[in-house]
Amino acid sequence: TYALLGPNGAGKSTTIEILEGYRGVTSGEVAVLGQDPARAPRSWRARIGIVSQQTGDMGPFTPRELIAHFRTSYPNPREVDEVLELVGLTEHANRRASKLSGGQQRRLDVALGIVGRPELLFLDEPTTGFDPDARRQFWGMLGQLSGEGTAIVLTTHYLDEAAKLADRVGVITGGVLVA
Repeated sequence: TYALLGPNGAGKSTTIEILEGYRGVTSGEVAVLGQDPARAPRSWRARIGIVSQQTGDMGPFTPRELIAHFRTSYPNPREVDEVLELVGLTEHANRRASKLSGGQQRRLDVALGIVGRPELLFLDEPTTGFDPDARRQFWGMLGQLSGEGTAIVLTTHYLDEAAKLADRVGVITGGVLVA
């Protein structure tokens, strides 16, 4: 697990978007899992998981329906009930996503990011909106994923989160990695 720390506007999310292939580089080169993310094939996308900073509109669907749908995009996905259990949404599996609390919607974002058993998981401020207990449960889930061999790139503002989760930490400010 690699944590990227820095103040608001430092370039953490921009860096993550470049690594995910959603934003091009203005100079230099980047490779993720041996590919240039901006030109990577669909098979490369199936190897990564993404949990972006913003929660998307999930429409009139339930967590169970969304996870079941998203899992069809991957060659070796996790089972729906396994994902629900991992993110702590089993009790809310059949509730409309729009009716979930902010923290539960964030858990659903994470569920969609891990359903494909990614080799590399990008987490952009994943615990924003989590209460302290939900954060600790999330940390346990990340430990489990890491133990299964998933590499994780995490941005966070929480120093305790970086200290608990990260094997290595980078500090970015003004778009430059300074430490």
